[in-house]
Amino acid sequence: MENIMIQAKNIKKCFTLGSGEPFYALKGINIDIPTSKLTILKGRSGSGKTTLLNILSALDSPTEGDIVIEDRAFSSMTENQKELLRRLEIGFVFQSVALIPIMNAYENVDFGLRLANYEGNRDKRIKEVLDMVGLSSRMYHMPNQMSGGEQQRVAIARAVAHKPKVIFADEPTGALDTASGLNVMKLFKELVAKENITIVMTTHDPNLMELGDVVFEIEDGEIVGRD
Repeated sequence: MENIMIQAKNIKKCFTLGSGEPFYALKGINIDIPTSKLTILKGRSGSGKTTLLNILSALDSPTEGDIVIEDRAFSSMTENQKELLRRLEIGFVFQSVALIPIMNAYENVDFGLRLANYEGNRDKRIKEVLDMVGLSSRMYHMPNQMSGGEQQRVAIARAVAHKPKVIFADEPTGALDTASGLNVMKLFKELVAKENITIVMTTHDPNLMELGDVVFEIEDGEIVGRD
């Protein structure tokens, strides 16, 4: 029986349209995210996958239902406790990369470690994760001196540096060419194996689906399949 890192229990998310009509972006989602696996949430644009990712990662709250991470229910946490959870136990990777443009790769990763109050040897860990993503020779380069794929690898190094339990990645390959996208996926698989991290990512790219350990398909706010 697989260990479960996160449970989504009857998650609904309702928005109010301009007309005043309610719109349910999520319609009662129940899923289990296994520990130390790469889980993919797949679906077309507007299917609800990013809304679900934001709720799973405590960036947003559901209208109904609850998220449980390692037996801790989000509904029983204060906003400060959720913020600490995001800062200390979770890593984020976004399509837009979101590196700080005035910092080089080393400094970007160091900034993430400082935010997470990392207590280990920061210099050693920064060099370790940049080597892990294949950027040892580029650690003192600025983001504008790197390709899109290299920038995304720095973002992944920053996300994993403080040794989070879970990484959430929203369309992390969306702005990359096919080869760079596949390299990112290969890196995710290696991180799961080497760092024992649980990764949850969204994508609508059919070429990437087979690389996930678990794939949930979302359509119109509902889970319509699991592979």
